[in-house]
Amino acid sequence: MRVRLPGAEAGDAWPTVGAYLLERYGAAVGRGRIEAMLARGRFVTLDGPIGPRTPYAPGTWLWFHRDLPEERPVPFAVEVAYRDERIVVADKPHFLATTPRGSHVTETALARLRRDLGLPLLAPAHRLDRLTAGLVLFVVRPEDRGAYQSLFRDRSVRKEYEAVAPYDPSVELPRTVRSRIVKERGRIAAREVPGPPNAESRIELLERRGGLGRYLLLPATGRTHQLRVHMNALGLPLLDDPVYPQMSAAPAGGSVAAEGPLLGDGAEDFARPLQLLARALEFTDPLTGRQIRLESTRRLQAWPPQTPGR
Repeated sequence: MRVRLPGAEAGDAWPTVGAYLLERYGAAVGRGRIEAMLARGRFVTLDGPIGPRTPYAPGTWLWFHRDLPEERPVPFAVEVAYRDERIVVADKPHFLATTPRGSHVTETALARLRRDLGLPLLAPAHRLDRLTAGLVLFVVRPEDRGAYQSLFRDRSVRKEYEAVAPYDPSVELPRTVRSRIVKERGRIAAREVPGPPNAESRIELLERRGGLGRYLLLPATGRTHQLRVHMNALGLPLLDDPVYPQMSAAPAGGSVAAEGPLLGDGAEDFARPLQLLARALEFTDPLTGRQIRLESTRRLQAWPPQTPGR
């Protein structure tokens, strides 16, 4: 990887390259790690390795090798629901990120598919939350990416989700929920706030078993954690959701506030996946005009098939 030192406008802000790297990346990477890399000559310029006391030179390019973090393997396979010369539709398991982000680099659907299918240029047309299972569309050729990404940007794809959550007879369904959802940088949870709606979800009850319901969720928009937030706001939090386990309406403006501490995405238990599944994708192929509908073969753990007669 490489990074360019800020130009002459930076003035004398940093006496050494090391001072700049520590200020810019110390909080995210760790000061000790950067100091160790400098001491070992892991940062290089065209003139060779630099050290902690190398004077700052505006505009200089630095090259370095980023050590991949040690990742906890996700013990579930990525299935291929559909493949042709233009697209691959993967049936992603719970806990596997769609693309590299943060501490998830090799344990991602994109990395696995590129390796297993021999498609180094494969790229996603959209993303699915790491804790959500189901269908994700990838594009094989770079020249086709824009056409398929536009389908999702223009809301031309029908996305169907299935979820398991508590059953509450006082919640009238079906209904369409509209609200304004914001996701602040550095916070795990999204939240509803006053203002013009930017998120819309259709919610239907498919069936009931005792105190649980199986729901069909149809998002018209694609805000971060939208379905989880909307179900939670109805008092129907999704089973085994570590981020929105107990939420309540705040007293003013219909915003949502947490009643207790929220668990991070890294606190998951592989035996208790979030009960949310991207069940189906339906769209018109922008390059062939063919109507395509694909369905996941996965089932939600909390809703196993019933034995006939029971």
